[in-house]
Amino acid sequence: MTTTYTALGRQRRIFVPQPAAPAPPPAPQDPPIYRDLLRTWAERGRALPGRHDPEWVRLAAPTVARGQFSGFPAPPHDGR
Repeated sequence: MTTTYTALGRQRRIFVPQPAAPAPPPAPQDPPIYRDLLRTWAERGRALPGRHDPEWVRLAAPTVARGQFSGFPAPPHDGR
């Protein structure tokens, strides 16, 4: 926030620091049953929320490389 004041016939702007916002409350921890489930899934090699999943990356990757096919044989909007 800035404040304007006049001193010796000239206007001056100064920066007025604001107090820091209060820190957000800590995130609640997962219940023990959820932690146990995540551990069991991880031991079995299953996908887990919030963790890198190489299989998903492979499946979601584009299958056609850019430039692999030519453009359309007819110009767009030619009534065909």
